[in-house]
Amino acid sequence: MKVVVSAGGTGGHIYPALAVLEKLKKEDKNLEVLYIGTKNRMESEIIPERGFKYVGIEIYGFSKNILRDIKNIFLVTKSYHECLKLLQEFKPDIVLGFGGYVTYPVLKAAKKLGIKTFLHEQNSIVGKTNKFISKDIDLVAVSFLSTLNKFPKAKKVIYSGNPCGENALTTKEIKKSEIGLDNKKKLVIVVAGSLGSSTMNEKLKEFLRLSKKSDYQVLYITGKSHYEEFIKGTRFASNIKVLPYLDNLAGLMRNCDLIVTRAGASTMSEILALNLPAIFIPSPYVANNHQYYNALEIVKNNAGLMIEETDLNGEVLFKMVTDLLSDKKKYEIMKMNLKNLGKTDSSDIIVSELKELLK
Repeated sequence: MKVVVSAGGTGGHIYPALAVLEKLKKEDKNLEVLYIGTKNRMESEIIPERGFKYVGIEIYGFSKNILRDIKNIFLVTKSYHECLKLLQEFKPDIVLGFGGYVTYPVLKAAKKLGIKTFLHEQNSIVGKTNKFISKDIDLVAVSFLSTLNKFPKAKKVIYSGNPCGENALTTKEIKKSEIGLDNKKKLVIVVAGSLGSSTMNEKLKEFLRLSKKSDYQVLYITGKSHYEEFIKGTRFASNIKVLPYLDNLAGLMRNCDLIVTRAGASTMSEILALNLPAIFIPSPYVANNHQYYNALEIVKNNAGLMIEETDLNGEVLFKMVTDLLSDKKKYEIMKMNLKNLGKTDSSDIIVSELKELLK
């Protein structure tokens, strides 16, 4: 099989694409892949490192800057013609899009050439590019059941879940003792995305102060650029661990009792796969406030809790964490509801549907 993949901008788009590619590779030793992304965002480094052929095109998201947007209209047209040429040369059996504005010219070119197309939506609120292009797509897969009816013009829409979740089940396990904590005590992880958040860091110093007398442990991940400022002049209790970053966080999540986190698509899929109770603090700085709606999908099913950033402070979070960890019945109900919501075979579902589409 020959496959073209496009996804860009954030790990939330890129890692589901990689999960499906890895599944395809296992099933087809002769798989040929061409990945089309941007020239200057994270996929331009991640994908070549994984050994996949990569081509970067120049394209940017639309903004409120009129001059930049006028330039981008030209770049979208230019990128579309570049993609036509790339697809004609590579001759793929199918083109897979996983979101981000870079996918638009790729999928549009595939439609023009009569190549089968697939699109995956990770969030509960449909991204602008995905919504716009969906009428041209042969098969759309969604991560949330509530999103099934949000692609009315697509030829076929399925509920697949998010392939990222499966990685959390297979990644190398990390024990608490490996980061200097007690394996026998409960662990709460607090993290604000891969880059961290200065706003959250400032608000949650009080949470760490209050947690020093608790019977649980806290791993607080600041984000690399915020670490030095956060720890300056502060001594933390023995049950508190502060790190700038943890590679393979999902490996530690397997030995975690509760996570306090943003509500990005990849994190949500890992939480669902691991049945890990969570308190969500959605980022208000993302497009369409989609993290709030991601978290709401879990909260309304009694499978998690949420605090909006405007309501966040150390005392509020401390009470929520302590109450949940001390209420065994509520905690177990939450885990059971997470299990009912999650999918652990997303890549299998997607690959099976792709094969059916290509018959």
